[in-house]
Amino acid sequence: MGTAARDRLAQLAAEHGTTIRSLVEELAQSTPTQAEYAERAELARAELASALGSAPSPEAEAKARALLERLGAAGHGPRAAA
Repeated sequence: MGTAARDRLAQLAAEHGTTIRSLVEELAQSTPTQAEYAERAELARAELASALGSAPSPEAEAKARALLERLGAAGHGPRAAA
């Protein structure tokens, strides 16, 4: 880890009243893995299919993903998920 990154983590930790270790642990626990994102996408598809009678088409999913990216909501998840 570079000095700039370490200094930034130290500043963030101080601002949150915690330690770098706790800050990193919180990030690790709160950030889904690729597999967890894929599992959530499958669960969402199943819920939509149950509610709508069919799952969204790949085209509808692509449009929704593009809209989320434009809105900035998908910036934290993997681009290839779902």
